Amino acid sequence: MITFREIRVIDEEKKPLGVMSAAEALVIARQRGLDLVEIAPQAQPPVCRVMDYGKFLYELHKRDHEAKKHQKQALLKEIKFRPKISIHDYDFKLKHVQRFLEEGNKVKITIMLRGREKSRPEMGVAVLDRVVADCAGLGKVDSDFRKMDWAVSSVLVPTKTGGKDAKIKNPPGSQETVRGDGGKENPAQKNEQKPHPDQENSEPQA
Repeated sequence: MITFREIRVIDEEKKPLGVMSAAEALVIARQRGLDLVEIAPQAQPPVCRVMDYGKFLYELHKRDHEAKKHQKQALLKEIKFRPKISIHDYDFKLKHVQRFLEEGNKVKITIMLRGREKSRPEMGVAVLDRVVADCAGLGKVDSDFRKMDWAVSSVLVPTKTGGKDAKIKNPPGSQETVRGDGGKENPAQKNEQKPHPDQENSEPQA
């Protein structure tokens, strides 16, 4: 119920009807088969609008429903690595991490430790540092690295500036291998054949 003595009235088409008593505004609303609703009670004088209040509530509920429908809920995904992971497996799992971040999800990175690896958690930290570096521009560390007897983990959250065009330091097909100690090796160099001693020492003939 409107208790103000004088109010500023707006009709159903948002056109001003002027300042009048609440009783006069209520008569106008009833004549049009509509309701008189307060929309700005703090204004001087308070503002009321002639409208279909039931229809207004329905449209408001519909807008809220559509907004919630299009809201994307962030999920927590988890990807597990090993300290001595091959470049193929690393790239495969890194793609998943990057895709999850691009989709707006949080990603928990867990480096599993087994056997003697448990006494060298720095091996897990090295791989974790590598994942964080390769996700630069897509995600950032949300919490400090958590060290446990069997694993090292952390959570990455998507950054606002990330995107599908972000650069990947080690694209699929790269010959660079990630070792548990954080070092790198190139299998192409490892398999490079040296010349035979006889060929190395032989002089070209005229």
